[in-house]
Amino acid sequence: MRRPRLLPGGLVLASAIALALPLAAAGAPEPPARPDDGEIQTQRDRVGDRADRVGELTQRLSEAETRLTELGARVELAMEDANKARVDLDRAERARARAEQTAAGAQGRARAAAGEVERQRARLDEFAAGSYRQGSKLGSLTAYVGAHGPDELLERAELLDTVGRTQLDVLDDMERSHIDQVNKDSLARKAFQEAAAARATAADAKGRADAAQDAAISARAAQASTSAKLEAERSGVQQELTAARAAVRGLESQRDRYEEWLKASQAAQAQQAAEAAAAGNAQGGSVPDSDDDDDDTEAATGSVEAVVRRALNQVGMPYAWGGGNSSGPTRGIRDGGVADSYGDYQKIGFDCSGLMIYAFAGAGVQLDHYSGYQYQSGTRVPLSSMQRGDMLFWRSSGRVHHVALYLGGGQMVEAPYSGSKVRVTSVRYAGIAPYAVRVL
Repeated sequence: MRRPRLLPGGLVLASAIALALPLAAAGAPEPPARPDDGEIQTQRDRVGDRADRVGELTQRLSEAETRLTELGARVELAMEDANKARVDLDRAERARARAEQTAAGAQGRARAAAGEVERQRARLDEFAAGSYRQGSKLGSLTAYVGAHGPDELLERAELLDTVGRTQLDVLDDMERSHIDQVNKDSLARKAFQEAAAARATAADAKGRADAAQDAAISARAAQASTSAKLEAERSGVQQELTAARAAVRGLESQRDRYEEWLKASQAAQAQQAAEAAAAGNAQGGSVPDSDDDDDDTEAATGSVEAVVRRALNQVGMPYAWGGGNSSGPTRGIRDGGVADSYGDYQKIGFDCSGLMIYAFAGAGVQLDHYSGYQYQSGTRVPLSSMQRGDMLFWRSSGRVHHVALYLGGGQMVEAPYSGSKVRVTSVRYAGIAPYAVRVL
C-alpha cells in the first residue's frame, strides 16, 4: 500500500509549482512530466470496467464449469451403465450358445432314438416274415410240425415265445426311450428360445446404454467447448485488466516522481538542513512504497503447506485417468470409454484422486487411489468450517466421483477431467458433498 501523497489536490499542486519555478530558474533539476488527473481517472475507470467484466465472465465460467462437472458425472454413470449392459449381453450370448448346443444335442439324441426304434421294428418285421415263410408263424401250429418228440416240441415253443417276447420288449423300451428324448428335445428347444429372447433383450439394453453414453459424451464435449471459449474470453479481458492496472500504476508512479522532485526542490531552497528536514516532515512527503507491498505473501510452513505446495507444483500437468502416485505423475490407464477417447492411457499425469495421493504424501499421509475412500480418510467438517488443506468432494446419486484440495479464499486446486490439466479455480458448490475432509 502507498503512504499518503504530498499533493492530493490540484490547488495545492498549483501553489507548489509556483514555488518551484524560481528553483528551476536557479538551476534546479528539470521537473519530470506530471500526468493529468483526468488521464489517471480514465485509466482507473478502464480498470473498473475490465474488473467488472472479469467478474461477470468468472461467474459465467463457474456456472459453465459446474454444468461441465455435472455432465462429467453423468458421463461416468452412463459409462458404468454401458459396461453393465456389455457384461449382461456377453452373459446372455454365452447362455444362448449353451442352450443352442444343448438343444442340438437333444435333437440329435431324439433322432437317434427314433432311428433305433425303426431299426428294431424292422428286425421284428423280418423275424415275423421269416417265421411265416418257414411255416413257423408265431402262434401257428405249423411252427411245431416236424418236431421229434415232446422235448423238441417244447423247446421250439419256448424258443419262439422267448424270441417274440424279447423283440416286443425291446421295441417297447425303444419307444419309451424315443418319447423321453423327444420330451428332452422339446425342453431344450424351449430353453434355447428363452435364452435367445434374453439375449435379444440384453442387446436392446446395450443399444440404449451405448446411445445414452454417446449422448452424455456429446453433451459434455459441447459444454467443454463452451467452457473453453469462456475461459479464453476471460483470459483476454484479464490481460486487458492487467494492462490497465499497469497503466494506472505507471501514471501514479510518474506523478509520485514529480511530487518527489517538488519536495526535493523545496528542501534545497531551505537555508538550513534542520529547517529543510522540518519542512519535509510537515509536508509528510515520502517515497511511496513499492507495489510489491500490496501482494500477500506467506512462507509455506508446516505439513498443510507442504501438501498445498506439492499440489500447486503440479499445475499445468495433464489429466490422465488412473494416473498419479505418491512419487508423482504416472501413465494413465484405459477405462474403455471417455478417458480412452482422449488417449489418457498414453499420457503422464494425474487424475483427481491421484493428485491427492501425491500432495498428501508430502506430509507422510497415504491415501487410496479412489475418491470414495478418500472421503472416509479423515475428519469430516462442515463446508462453513473448511480450511486450507482440506479435501472437497462432489457426489452424484449419492456416489462420490471427484475430489479437490481447498486452498482458502474460495479457491481450490484439482485435476478436473480428461482433456484438461491440473489447475487452480474457484470452488464449485453445485453437487459438492456437505462435508470437507480434514486429514492434517
